[in-house]
Amino acid sequence: MVEESSRIAGPELRADARRNRGRILVAAREVFAEHGIDAPMATVARRAGVGVATLYRRFPTRDALVRAAFAQQAETCGRALTEALADPDPWRGFQRLVETVCELQREEQGFPAAFVAAFPDSAAEHAQARERAERDLMTLVRRAQTAGALRADFHPSDLAVALLAHCGLVTALPHDGAASRRLVAYLLQSFRAEAAHGALPPPSALSLGGLPLAADGSQRQRPSRA
Repeated sequence: MVEESSRIAGPELRADARRNRGRILVAAREVFAEHGIDAPMATVARRAGVGVATLYRRFPTRDALVRAAFAQQAETCGRALTEALADPDPWRGFQRLVETVCELQREEQGFPAAFVAAFPDSAAEHAQARERAERDLMTLVRRAQTAGALRADFHPSDLAVALLAHCGLVTALPHDGAASRRLVAYLLQSFRAEAAHGALPPPSALSLGGLPLAADGSQRQRPSRA
């Protein structure tokens, strides 16, 4: 009887741990969307219905929690960039990439801050991935410009500015998908080569790796370790 109970307890405990992890990740995305990724870990634990000790046992640091909470979104961004580069039509690839990232901004408002955050626990890995993404984006931009589809004066910082503007919109109007899609369409049209009429002001110094995004639309500092 004792042996039978032991055999049952193991899988049940693992299933319970999986459920707790799932609740924590759902709660984290909700809390980060509402309060930013600097929100207290205790707030996430309360929303998930678990103890703070349980949360820290699963995710020892805030950075680990942020990465896990938005792992699927980060993977989607990476896949979208890979698919954009593989598309024989560079403008179509560029367009789909912008639409995908903006859709993620709309669906998960905590994701933009996580996307650009410098995680102390994996700073080197994160920096390498970001640099690789920026190189791939430059390759895509040059291809679209060479094809005559993307305006010749387009600068990578223009995409950073566009994503920042879209983040502000979805923060102010989180449930207005029509406004989001219309803004994205306007932005994409303005990037077309045929839309280039006259000289633009100098580009911004922003980069995808330095966007001052936060879930509440404000500038964010390096995540605290609380």
